[in-house]
Amino acid sequence: MLAPALAAVGTAAVWGFARARRRTAERLAAATLETLLNAIDANDHETGAHVRRVADYALLLARAAGLDERAQREVERVALFHDVGKIHEALFDIVHDDDKLTPEERDAIATHPGRGAEVLAPLCAFYPELPDGVIAHHERWDGGGYPNGLRGEQIPRVARIVAIADTFDAVTHSRRYRAGADPARGAQVIAEGRGRQFDPELADLFLSPRVYAQVVKRLKAAQREADRPQAPRAASAERRERKRESGVPSVSFRWRGRGAARGQPAR
Repeated sequence: MLAPALAAVGTAAVWGFARARRRTAERLAAATLETLLNAIDANDHETGAHVRRVADYALLLARAAGLDERAQREVERVALFHDVGKIHEALFDIVHDDDKLTPEERDAIATHPGRGAEVLAPLCAFYPELPDGVIAHHERWDGGGYPNGLRGEQIPRVARIVAIADTFDAVTHSRRYRAGADPARGAQVIAEGRGRQFDPELADLFLSPRVYAQVVKRLKAAQREADRPQAPRAASAERRERKRESGVPSVSFRWRGRGAARGQPAR
């Protein structure tokens, strides 16, 4: 009787130790993601603001598509990290050059999905959708995208969602070298790419009156936020306290705008 009881206790202890190690690893992985997010924002505020907006639009589309909470978080993560490859030193100056890109520079920029996937690959045990979604966000529904020429449903759904949100923001947001177009032009670009660049069902859903109205509302809110002076960042002590209270982070990093407290979902 004693031996089985001791064995049971030993097994429980092993499982408890394994769970503790897994929880520690999850915390480390989540902290690594937040560090990357902070690095993007610190090194390139323009890209940081872009991915926040893309995450907003992508989440609206994911919810409208009926994705569950876990899948929504996957979409959000890929949206937030889809351009992490652009902060590579080989691409940073090209991305921020006001001049028209040369063919060689365009080819260099086209490496950013692969570079981003390489950065995120060590975290795939915890977030398997990240490298696959990031590397595929410039694939096209008709197979004409890059880097792997995926077609149709070969493209991960999360990447198909992010591609629509990414394109809409690229069209409607002002850059140093051009003014952003109005939302109607952004909608036109999505409509023109339906069935060619974009998943036709997701494009239709994005352009549906209910979803499009929410997208325009978020766009205008982002524009107002960009026009406001930057508020002081939260004190590091306050951030550490929020982390202690939250337990294992959900990795729902809703970068709501400059000065907004990170680690909290947007409302």
